[in-house]
Amino acid sequence: MKPYVAADHDDIQNYGFDLNRISLRPFNLSDIDDFMSWAGDEKVSRFCSWEPNFSRENGMEWLKTRISYHPWYKSICLDDKSIGDISVTANSGSDRCRAEIGYALGSGYWNKGIATHVVKMVANAIFLEWPHLERLEALVDVENLASQRVLEKVGFEREGVLKKNFILKARKARDMVMYSFIPNHEFQK
Repeated sequence: MKPYVAADHDDIQNYGFDLNRISLRPFNLSDIDDFMSWAGDEKVSRFCSWEPNFSRENGMEWLKTRISYHPWYKSICLDDKSIGDISVTANSGSDRCRAEIGYALGSGYWNKGIATHVVKMVANAIFLEWPHLERLEALVDVENLASQRVLEKVGFEREGVLKKNFILKARKARDMVMYSFIPNHEFQK
């Protein structure tokens, strides 16, 4: 499968960073060292489902499981080096018209426009890949202001706060902000 690459020249120039060097591709088990580097960072894992202190074996098991069973899980790459991940999780049955996007990026790559760039790439591509999809959602912890800004820059609409919606790392329930992206169908034709 060909990796996803930059499409919007204006975005490439906005951050003083060459976003043409960023691509999305399927993960490989050989990405384990890069994965351990960014996923093991406490700043990255703060709002993620995993704890930052995990063994290489646990990291390898996480990758194997996600690679094998997740239909849309990609590595965010800088010159083919894994620096983060992005996924789209489909719903089924009467909820199949919507899916949820999630992402994480190594903290050394924050504030360079990379997250905004890849979320925009995926938001544009997923509706073409999954023509039944009508809505792309993102649930973001109320304290994760950086991810909220990313989604808003891409064009996601803040719909509201879901109180006590998600238990993060077996601790107390967290409030989550619901965002949605509903494409202009004329754009896709």
